[in-house]
Amino acid sequence: MTTASSMSAAFPGLTGLVLAGGRSRRLGRDKVVLPVSGRCMLERMVDLLQTVCDRVWISGRDPQTVGLGAPLHLEWVPDEIVGKGPLAGILTCLRKAQGPVLAVACDLPLLDQATLETLVTAWRNRSSEHVMTTYLQQETGFIESLVAIYEPTAEPLLAMALEAGRCKISSAIPEKLRCHIPYSQNHAEVFFNVNYPADLAMLRQLGLVHENET
Repeated sequence: MTTASSMSAAFPGLTGLVLAGGRSRRLGRDKVVLPVSGRCMLERMVDLLQTVCDRVWISGRDPQTVGLGAPLHLEWVPDEIVGKGPLAGILTCLRKAQGPVLAVACDLPLLDQATLETLVTAWRNRSSEHVMTTYLQQETGFIESLVAIYEPTAEPLLAMALEAGRCKISSAIPEKLRCHIPYSQNHAEVFFNVNYPADLAMLRQLGLVHENET
């Protein structure tokens, strides 16, 4: 079981945040505890973040009560405003951390360490005006707002969007204030997320999830 004391601090001052507040209604089961390659997705994402962050927090779900069989001894950051999705979770964490936050969704079974390290490298080399560092799909312009690093200076932008009822992160932070890492649709599999039964079936075809585990 992952613990806070087992962290390897590659980048001091960077807080990792696993967004685990979704209720998985479309999937029909709790994706947080879905076993992928023998480990639940929440634990896997925590371990990934620990390779590049000096601490990891959980947003949206108390890690001691998610049904893992044993408590996950990490800090839980309840949303200040509930029911507003990932934007509210990131906003709450920024206010608490008082420093940069690397936020990832828990349901990205193919996300790897290399992708996070590339993100952190771009963040370290960003322009001072950038308040968000993220991946951008070249063909569509879509940004991976749930695999991204947010600066404390992003906090007022997210707060204003939330107050206006706008919960879409890409609309909350203007393009000119984002540092983008371009990628092609041909390399989009790393951002594959699990939302529907068909997505789960794909993981089974890849041999990452087995029938007796689900």
